[in-house]
Amino acid sequence: MLEVNTQKINKKVMGGKEKVRVAAIQASQIVFNKEKSIQKACRLIKEAGANGAELVAFSETFIPVYPAYYTGGWESPLEEWMAWNVNLQDHSVVIPSEDTEIIGQACREAGVYCVMGVNELDDKTGSRTLYNTQIMFGKDGKVLGRHRKLMPTYTERTYWGWGDGSDLKVYDTDIGRIGSLICWEHHTILVRAAQMLMGEEFHISNWPGNWSIGSGKPGEKRGTVLEGSTNSLGYPCDLQFAIREYAFEAGSFVISVSGLLREEDFEPQFKDFITSDHMNFKWAVGGSAIVNPFGEYLAEPVFNQETILYADCYANDIKAVKAFFDGLGHYSRPDVTRLLVKTTPNENVIPLAESVAPPSITIPSYTDLKRISETFEVSLKKLETLATKVEELLTAASR
Repeated sequence: MLEVNTQKINKKVMGGKEKVRVAAIQASQIVFNKEKSIQKACRLIKEAGANGAELVAFSETFIPVYPAYYTGGWESPLEEWMAWNVNLQDHSVVIPSEDTEIIGQACREAGVYCVMGVNELDDKTGSRTLYNTQIMFGKDGKVLGRHRKLMPTYTERTYWGWGDGSDLKVYDTDIGRIGSLICWEHHTILVRAAQMLMGEEFHISNWPGNWSIGSGKPGEKRGTVLEGSTNSLGYPCDLQFAIREYAFEAGSFVISVSGLLREEDFEPQFKDFITSDHMNFKWAVGGSAIVNPFGEYLAEPVFNQETILYADCYANDIKAVKAFFDGLGHYSRPDVTRLLVKTTPNENVIPLAESVAPPSITIPSYTDLKRISETFEVSLKKLETLATKVEELLTAASR
């Protein structure tokens, strides 16, 4: 007999809306000026909301800058290296804080959901570790949650700590289910699978820009040719492949936002970094785009300019693509493969109670022992001896 769950199941796509307008805000970063960065973000949030957007997103670590444009390491001047990192700490965002309240107020006034990329200063007392973080704001201005990048890439590892699975989630809202990942998390097979399998309808994808591996410039069909190979690396940037494939596999819309940085975006006191041998932001050229669930561009990549890309997302597109490929349904095959996700946060200190009461154990009666003996064909005498021993141990432990 079928057992019916009396709790109603919501099967509405995009919260029952036929259409939702989304916006990818491609804006230049303001290096090491958190106050100006937040003011700029709030202005753009309100502009996007006034143009009908209900969901907006910014680039990776928009506040106060994507730090790995500075490529210094062990060989860089110590004073320069320390200045870059100290200023990065001073202009990063704590969650929650007055900073998040200001951004949240702009979201509330604009009536939008917003995913904001920030350098996050750890909220643990005494810690100064930074994380590459996406903050999810609700239409009411409240922080719905955060996502810390799980695995910093290449030189990023000199700036950020590692996130954990506690904030790998999707938010169920009145416009649909919203999730997000950062940069090469879109290539991390099991991480992206976990995010998809939570049933995203809108996916925010953050990047620092568009790049080439080798000598090629973004958008140019040339690069380094590997020895023994005819393949030229670097064109087009891998992120454009990643977001289109992600959209189809997840059956979701992807709002992809890439970073933009120019020499004029440095505050006057930080101009010396521009001429540093370790400053490389030639691929901080944008490249933001919006993709539908079929993997087609709704808004094609835009380079080298500040802009807001808009797209109208239709619920029927999600329904149509899942008639062909439903990664949560007929293509999921949990009888063959399943995914385990650790959702508990990593903590340094886990309090342990001063005293832990021993478990409550009832010693079987003679009648119980006799029944067990007959049922399992075990010697009654052995069972009586074992029960007596357990009782003695419990008595000793309670003293």
